[in-house]
Amino acid sequence: MIPDGCVDLVWLDGRPFVMGADTKPLVWAAIGAPACGIRLRPGMAGAVLGLPAYEVRDQQIPLAQLWPSTSEWTDGTDPVEPSGRLRLLAEAVLHRRAEPDPLIGAAVRRLGVPGARVAAVAADLGVSERHLNRLVSAAVGYGPKFLARVARLRGLIAAGEPVLADRALAAGYASQAHMADEVRCLTGLTAVRFLEDAALTAA
Repeated sequence: MIPDGCVDLVWLDGRPFVMGADTKPLVWAAIGAPACGIRLRPGMAGAVLGLPAYEVRDQQIPLAQLWPSTSEWTDGTDPVEPSGRLRLLAEAVLHRRAEPDPLIGAAVRRLGVPGARVAAVAADLGVSERHLNRLVSAAVGYGPKFLARVARLRGLIAAGEPVLADRALAAGYASQAHMADEVRCLTGLTAVRFLEDAALTAA
């Protein structure tokens, strides 16, 4: 797994977990059992979880620690079928009645534009950089600068240019060297190796 700006509610090894927004690559060992989950897109985690998303950043926390009522799910009534587990997760999320914040949504979209600058995004939205940082950190799990880095990485995956330097510029990197440094930092791989198998997740 690589940073993608999302927080996930995932049922693993017999119980549900909250997977906070990652800031570094994460390798999972195979568990030999079906897994299912719900992905909270960038900007929704804070509202759905009911706490600042940065509090779960880079962590895997049993969902019952945040939503105690979900402890009943694994108290002898754990659904065997993944569809039953997914239904419980979906119903719990809907029960939160979380509404998207238009300001957060606009910030996430604008920070995803190649070449976006935090100061310019804050000015366009009519807030200070400090306020934008507080809002985005609480909603996403990390601040706007890091979110822009994640967006560039996703843009690199999506870019279709065959030449690596052109692909880097299309994604918003200052240079191919800048791209190579960022890819290694966020994925632990060289850009060439990473792009061999990279595919966009639904974020």
